[in-house]
Amino acid sequence: MPNEQEPAREKPKRRAGRNLPAAIGVGVGLGGAVLASLFVWIPAFLGLVVLAVVVGIWEMVRAVSVNKARPPLVPLLVGGPAMVVLAWFGGAEVLPVALLVTLLAVFVWRFAGGPRDYQRDVTAGALIAVYVPFLGAFAALLAHPGRGVSDGAVRVLVTIVAVVLSDTGGYVTGVFLGKHPMAPSVSPAKSWEGFAGSVVWTGAGSAVAIPLLLSDATWWHGVVFGVAVAAASVLGDLGESLIKRDLGVKDMSNLLPGHGGLMDRLDSILLALPTAYAVLAFLVPPS
Repeated sequence: MPNEQEPAREKPKRRAGRNLPAAIGVGVGLGGAVLASLFVWIPAFLGLVVLAVVVGIWEMVRAVSVNKARPPLVPLLVGGPAMVVLAWFGGAEVLPVALLVTLLAVFVWRFAGGPRDYQRDVTAGALIAVYVPFLGAFAALLAHPGRGVSDGAVRVLVTIVAVVLSDTGGYVTGVFLGKHPMAPSVSPAKSWEGFAGSVVWTGAGSAVAIPLLLSDATWWHGVVFGVAVAAASVLGDLGESLIKRDLGVKDMSNLLPGHGGLMDRLDSILLALPTAYAVLAFLVPPS
């Protein structure tokens, strides 16, 4: 009898489902721009943060429009960058005031649209104002932690390094050891083992980086810093995944080749920024 033809084998799918070379190129480019701004001409870092906030606001407004929400764009695009600039020049004291003014502008601006869906639109606007520019403004506070302090760039650097360690450690540990889902309805790929990997990698890496790069810091300062940032980073990632699942979108936009939207790259760092600022202000205050 003739041999039966074997069924055609399916081609293996890429695990990430993205253009890896493009993703690496974009990631290296963004990282290089941030490092250059921090250590060559730090005012350029302010410009990058403002640009990131503007793009993040646009992506969020675009994303929530899938569910027919129409948050007022103009007060967000004005108030968001204003929060970052005021935090840069005025410090932490002025940031809550800038947020309050932005929220009031969102509420009042939406009056022109009438009562239909008013609550939905201003709620979406308030979420965006807090989530993107308010949290993002802590990058400015980290860079300028106090008058006459020159280690702001290093504080931003150790925060970025901690977030990268958290993402990398969580991914690698989850791939090889992940068995127990952390939040299957939100992010099925995340596991408790991956979370443990994030904490261990970030705690160990920060225990080396913090005393090496910040004066008057010890290894245990680094451990506390790393654990706190890792936890905030994972929560930030889960938070954006929750928002995207609620909206029914895969990415916030297709702005960055191989990555999706800018917010898809900022998800881990947005909650990490205020966490890093608070921990460093307490453990290694500016002198």
